[in-house]
Amino acid sequence: MTSSWMLVAGFLFATMGVFVKLGSAQFGSAELAFYRSVITFVSMLGVVRVRGGSLRTRHLRMHVVRSIVGAISLMAYFHAIAELPLATAQTLNYTSPIFLAIASVAVLRERLSGRLAAAIALGFVGVALLLRPTFEQGNEAAALIGLFSGVLAAWAYLSVRTLGRMGEPDWRVVFWFGLVASVMCAAWQGATASFHALRWDNLWVLAGMGACGTGAQLAMTRAYRTGNTLVVGALSYSTLVFGAVATMLVWKERLAAAEWLGMLVIVASGILAMRAERKAQP
Repeated sequence: MTSSWMLVAGFLFATMGVFVKLGSAQFGSAELAFYRSVITFVSMLGVVRVRGGSLRTRHLRMHVVRSIVGAISLMAYFHAIAELPLATAQTLNYTSPIFLAIASVAVLRERLSGRLAAAIALGFVGVALLLRPTFEQGNEAAALIGLFSGVLAAWAYLSVRTLGRMGEPDWRVVFWFGLVASVMCAAWQGATASFHALRWDNLWVLAGMGACGTGAQLAMTRAYRTGNTLVVGALSYSTLVFGAVATMLVWKERLAAAEWLGMLVIVASGILAMRAERKAQP
């Protein structure tokens, strides 16, 4: 089943999160996002050269805006991973379908159905359940930054959808994101702190993060290109399952019952939002 590629992507995204959390002990969030973006940029540059495609675009401004938003979302997500349990940080980032549903109504003027409204309300119930135990641990700032990464991710996805409607191919969108995000993350890291030295004992973390992130991106792209969009979207939440397992196995952290319930509610709301949005499309 072609949609099963999303399970591969989910596992690789979760594994990337493990490497990000491990790397956060030695690297800053902007620094990790820089290395992640550079690997994406170089990989897409190779794809462009092999395919003989053109990087020229009539929508450069839209690409830049999408890339800036995506870069900030990536850094916020990596910061949340460093400060919170992996599964919690990933779930907060995966609130993006909820905010994407809101943006689709507000920006694209798509119809707000009863099912979509219920999905949005259910999603915020899940967020409240997930954040309450996190707040009790004194990680309010990290939790809000993780939620902010989900808001910006929704904005980035909305921009990607708009670029797709303008006829921009996926590889060009990813290429410009890798380029702009690399420059932006490098400037951000350089302005706030110096880059850490690369050594054999930390290079493997960056290599693992980059390899898993790139592999996940490719698997996800193939899943959405060849599989059922709704099924693939639902399977994308497998990242949270793999992340929860990694949280327990690698860091021996146990999630509270309210956190598990919040994760399940957010997953349910995201799937409901995708179903409602798919039904509303002509």
